[in-house]
Amino acid sequence: MSLFVIDLHYTADLREIDALAEEHRSFLRDQYEAGLFLASGPKQPRTGGVILARAADRVEVDLAINKDPFKLSGVAEYTVTEFKPVMHARNFPI
Repeated sequence: MSLFVIDLHYTADLREIDALAEEHRSFLRDQYEAGLFLASGPKQPRTGGVILARAADRVEVDLAINKDPFKLSGVAEYTVTEFKPVMHARNFPI
């Protein structure tokens, strides 16, 4: 298993983001229930968001991202960074 940092950068006005926010949150909930996402939240200032994911490979992450209403609507760009943790907190779920 690898961990992935998914960095979203909004490419649209916040009004467009807000209009899709509930659909995006539903997408996030689905990914949490599937065990893919570990944490998520907006950046401060609100220029995008960050998602921490755990997956077998990048393909699994990309397949999920492609279902995100923000991506489907073209209001956000995504950067994905894979890393293999060598140290972590005792209770961290890897």
